[in-house]
This record gives sequence, C-alpha cells and structure tokens, in this order.
Amino acid sequence: MNALSDEQLLAEHLNGQPEAFELLVRRHGPELFRFLARFTGSAALAEDVVQEAFLQVHLSAGSFDRGRRFKPWLFTIAANKARDAMRSRGRRPEVPLDAQMGSEEDAGRRFLDLLADEAADPSGRLEEAEERTCVRAVVQEMPENLREVLVLSYFHRFAYRDIAEILGVPLGTVKSRLHAAVAHFGHAYRAAAREKT
Repeated sequence: MNALSDEQLLAEHLNGQPEAFELLVRRHGPELFRFLARFTGSAALAEDVVQEAFLQVHLSAGSFDRGRRFKPWLFTIAANKARDAMRSRGRRPEVPLDAQMGSEEDAGRRFLDLLADEAADPSGRLEEAEERTCVRAVVQEMPENLREVLVLSYFHRFAYRDIAEILGVPLGTVKSRLHAAVAHFGHAYRAAAREKT
C-alpha cells in the first residue's frame, strides 16, 4: 500500500480500507504540523488544526475532485482551519521558543541560511539560536497573507501553482505576494538586527 499515490490511498479509504487513511496521516501529518506550527506560531494550536484538517479530509473524502492532487487540497483545508482558529482566539499568534523554523531540505536556501547548524563552538550555536529566534519573531510579525505564502514557498517548497491552489488566489498574486514577503522579511530582519547592536 506504501507504493500507492495519495489520490489512490484516498480512493482506497473510500472503499473501506482504514489503513489507507492511516497511511495518508503518517505520510503528511509531520509536514502539515511543521507548516501549521510556523504559520500559527503555536505547537499546541498546530496539533489541534492537524487533527481538524484530517477530520475534514475524512468527512469530505467523497467530494474530493479526483482531477486534483491530494496534498494541495489537504494544505488548503489546513490553512483555512488555521486562519479560523487564529481569528477565534482573537489575538496575535504566539512565538514559542521551541517552534521549528528550519527546513529539512536545504536545497536553494536564501535567508534560511540563517538557520544552518554549522557552528563548531558553543558561542556560535548560541548566536545561531538568537538568529533563529529573531527569524521566528520577524516571520510571526508579518501580515498573514505574506507569512503564509512565505512559509509555503520557502519552508515547504510548494510550487507556485500549488500555493495558488492552496490559498485560492491567482498565480500572479502568489508571485507578487512572495516578492512582497521577501522584501518585507529582509527589511524587518535588518531592522531587528540593528536593534540588537
């Protein structure tokens, strides 16, 4: 069953194979959690939203458009659930010190180079931890529409068309938001770095 595509697993789930849905959760749960933790700034909220998103997938599996791909559909559901949860809390997201901001795939790094673990001495690791904390804070303070496109693109490496599908916006909007997000991040990070000196 591991060799089946996500879409095939969803079809198997609809045919009454419970292990197919479990495999979808195991396959996508960890990455979905990392996305939501970055997006919401809260590991606890991310855990709740992951559960809600998979519950929604379970309930809506019969209406899934088989012409679409599963992963963008899952992330669309999760992003919408996260936005709803954050709005219902009525406050800005928190930035816990244990939130994970690094990507597991480091190919094509840009500002994420700040998160690399190349320090050989303890003082270097401390500086890197401070930089990670600064990056987290800058990302969490970004406007939601810029933060979500930045997280999907740079941290999760979604293609532009997948991001457009997840966010429900035109491809051109994704490109312009990403450009604005990178510029916003760069400006805010430089300002934060000046404050530290």
